[in-house]
Amino acid sequence: MSGLLDGRIAVVTGASRGIGRAVALRYAAEGAHVVALARTVGALEELDDEIGKTGGSATLVPVDLNDLDKLEALGPSLYQRFGKVDIFVANAAGLGTVGPISHHEPKLWEETFRINVHANFRLIRSLEPALRLSDAGRAIFVTSGAARSNTAYWGAYAASKAALETMALTWADELANTKVRVNLLSPGPIATRMRASAFPGEDPATLRKPEDIAGAFVDLALPSCTRHGELVSLRN
Repeated sequence: MSGLLDGRIAVVTGASRGIGRAVALRYAAEGAHVVALARTVGALEELDDEIGKTGGSATLVPVDLNDLDKLEALGPSLYQRFGKVDIFVANAAGLGTVGPISHHEPKLWEETFRINVHANFRLIRSLEPALRLSDAGRAIFVTSGAARSNTAYWGAYAASKAALETMALTWADELANTKVRVNLLSPGPIATRMRASAFPGEDPATLRKPEDIAGAFVDLALPSCTRHGELVSLRN
C-alpha cells in the first residue's frame, strides 16, 4: 500500500465483518490507526490480529450500538488519547424485518431505527468536536439504494436509511464552512451477511466482495478529497 492515510485516526463502526472489516483492514494498510467498533469481542480480536500482520495498529471498542449512552463517551475518550479524529465511517446497520409494514413488530422496527439512525446521531454528537480538530476531518455514511426505491417490504430498512441520508446531508450543510467533509456512499449489491439474509437464494459468487470497494472509502477519506454533501454510488 502507499501510506495514503499515514497518521490518520479512523473510527469504523461494524468493523468486525463485511464492509466494515474490509474498510478497517484497508485503512490500516494505508497507515491509519483504526478505532474499530463492533459487538463481538472475538471478531474484533481476529481483526486486530489481521491488522497486526500487516504492521498496522488498532484500538478495539466492543460496543452494542443499541447502547446509545455509551456512544456519547467515545469522542471525548478519543480526544483525550489522540487529540483528534480524522475519519468517521458509519457503516454498521440493521436490516430489520423484510415484509409488509403492517406486519412489522414495533420492537424490531424501533431497533432498526435505533441502530441505523439514532446511534449515528449520537456518534455525530460525540465525534464532531474531535473531527473539527483534524486538519481534514472526513465522515462517510454507508447508505443503500433502498432509501430511494420505495420498494415493497423494505419498510424499516428503507425508511431508516432515508432518515440517515437526510441527517447526514443536513450535517454536511452545517459543516460547509469547516475543514470537515461529509458524504454518503451507496455500495450497491455486495456479498455480505446482511445481503445473504435479505436475498437467501442469491449466489454470492455473482456479487462484488467487500474488499472490492474498500478503495472508494480511502478516496473519500483522503485529506485531498473535496467532495462534500454528495451521495456516491458504486452500483455497477
